[in-house]
Amino acid sequence: MTVRNIVRKGLAPVIGSERVDRLVDGEAKARASLASWIAPAERPAPVEEAAPGSEYPLAPNGYRIYPFDASRFPEPTLTRHEFLTGLHEALQPRAYLEIGVDDGRSLTLSHTKTIGVDPAFHIVSPLRSDLLLARETSDDFFASTQAADHLAGTPLDLAFVDGMHWAEFAYRDFVNVEKLCSPLSVVVLDDMMPRTVHEAARDRYTDSWAGDVYKVVELLRTERPDLIVVPVNTFPTGVVLVMAVDPASTVLGDRYDDLLAGLTSADPQDVPDHVIERTRAVDGRDLIAWPGWAELRDLRERPRATAMRRKLLASFAETFVR
Repeated sequence: MTVRNIVRKGLAPVIGSERVDRLVDGEAKARASLASWIAPAERPAPVEEAAPGSEYPLAPNGYRIYPFDASRFPEPTLTRHEFLTGLHEALQPRAYLEIGVDDGRSLTLSHTKTIGVDPAFHIVSPLRSDLLLARETSDDFFASTQAADHLAGTPLDLAFVDGMHWAEFAYRDFVNVEKLCSPLSVVVLDDMMPRTVHEAARDRYTDSWAGDVYKVVELLRTERPDLIVVPVNTFPTGVVLVMAVDPASTVLGDRYDDLLAGLTSADPQDVPDHVIERTRAVDGRDLIAWPGWAELRDLRERPRATAMRRKLLASFAETFVR
């Protein structure tokens, strides 16, 4: 085990895994900057155009640490975990689902009916919920009746999709999750704002990796204009919050085959500037502070209050959609 990993394991219980990630990220960037100052390349290529190569330092996991220009986007005020914590507090979900459990740190936020799906999870924290934990791919999981059986009619009020970092997987995950939701549910998609083209590659070669799941956001906007799609500037690679979902919709499922070629386009990915620069993203603290969450919770118990629900969602969209 490397010294960095020993320090990571020692500090995580004290200051939290996400803050340890910030420290490690900062240390890696400082080390890469020092290395380039001591032994600069003869013809350094711009970061966005550089090919995978040995000029960048290796992380403990064997992938290379590629620098990024932090001045291109506003500094996030919340980590992904802090944002999820705020959502759990605001929504007080009756049921929660997470794809991409990893070590279980996000599942610790849920104390209700909960589903976690990951083919290779390694839980390191106590979990206190009515939990269904599935060690399988999300495709295999949703092909069964496990979710419906465990939820027993309770809709997902909150779902977090952080599975395989390929666009077609995230697309299918959203389609399957939406079927288990209600019109007032919230779905959060992770890794939606890679900081460089390198982080957006399908064929991973970077330490920090978002993959090409960012493509799903534009498809949700164009194929489902009824959805409210809000990018949120969180550390490290941003999330997108989706509201006004429709569990009865078949549009995305019906369009999957037609859209697959675009979802699986080869590297290097053509990441739009507005994604890297996060110009359409809102601040996580502002979104958590929205005063309508209490009314949303109340309306969950009033399914026939359609007009009030539409008015509330319209107010949310007017406030946060850019």
